Amino acid sequence: MSDVPQWVIWLIAGIVFLLLVIVQVVVQAKKPVRKAIGGILTGIIALVAVNISGFFTGVTLPVSLMTVGVSAVAGVPGVTLLLLLSLIVQ
Repeated sequence: MSDVPQWVIWLIAGIVFLLLVIVQVVVQAKKPVRKAIGGILTGIIALVAVNISGFFTGVTLPVSLMTVGVSAVAGVPGVTLLLLLSLIVQ
């Protein structure tokens, strides 16, 4: 992580956000920026919910740049995929 400058991470995050907005424009969403932000927040909230419920279930996901990125881009299906991969690898 320390090898990559922080501006590169912000640049990649900005490009990914723009791609999500473009996808929303292509599918003709009425408010593409709001939909993109909503999808990102839904994925991150799902990641937080999994980690909070981990106190009861014992299943948690590590919070790293990769897991937050997958959660933000893929949303709830991404968090589900991360959970399945975590359970398979264990």
